[in-house]
Amino acid sequence: MRRITSDSKEARTIVVTGGADGIGRAVVLLCAARGDQIAVLDKNAEAAKTTADEAVKRGAKSALGLVCDVGFEEQVEKAFEIIWNKLGAPYGLFTSAAIDLGGLIHELPAATWHQVLDTNLNGTFLACKHAIRRMRQADVPGSIVCASSPTGFVALAAGGTGAYSATKGGISSLVRCMAIDYAPYGIRVNAVVPGATETRLMWSNVPAEDIPRMRRVLSKEIPLGRLAQPEEPAQAVAWLLSEESSYVTGSHLICDGGILAKASIST
Repeated sequence: MRRITSDSKEARTIVVTGGADGIGRAVVLLCAARGDQIAVLDKNAEAAKTTADEAVKRGAKSALGLVCDVGFEEQVEKAFEIIWNKLGAPYGLFTSAAIDLGGLIHELPAATWHQVLDTNLNGTFLACKHAIRRMRQADVPGSIVCASSPTGFVALAAGGTGAYSATKGGISSLVRCMAIDYAPYGIRVNAVVPGATETRLMWSNVPAEDIPRMRRVLSKEIPLGRLAQPEEPAQAVAWLLSEESSYVTGSHLICDGGILAKASIST
């Protein structure tokens, strides 16, 4: 098996879904700074291209910005074909694309439920499917990191996150299964578990005028006393995508400021 390492003269190809914003964008720029080749997949074509251009400025050997809605297999398959033809087989994949449409289950339209599952869970499955196909085609090892969430382990007191939480729990289960299935081929699969992070997704269900108040409330509940910046969980992802984590697979790297370690009742 041909082995690609962080020290190899051959640049690694890293693919990031939802790579034009938030934690995904931060991962793109961190990987760019260490000289990787980057493919930015995002529904926003202009933002994907802008992020790819920034990646080159930060040190990426080359970068592609590709429009891709991960909920549609034909778009995912086409994106990975372009990556294969222009950058070669992927070494790393970070599945960051996600949406959060809240609501109580008895009031939630089925269309909304399916929309969240299509992007978060199905999108993760499709990106992993086509990344692994190309890895296996080239007979190279690799590292896949999927974005899970504390909501995949516990329910939030604020409620109304049933659809989003279900997708993150599903992603965590998928990670464990893929880790076992592909370990014989040197393909590692792990999850990162970011807590409250200053991204657009974090505030997607909060009216703009309520964001400062909610930020103060959340900061009091988080043991470290603040929300994360996107670069902080991105550092965890970059480590999992590197050879420094070469013996880590099937794991969840929790970087949530202590949320999951805390009892639910505040004093």
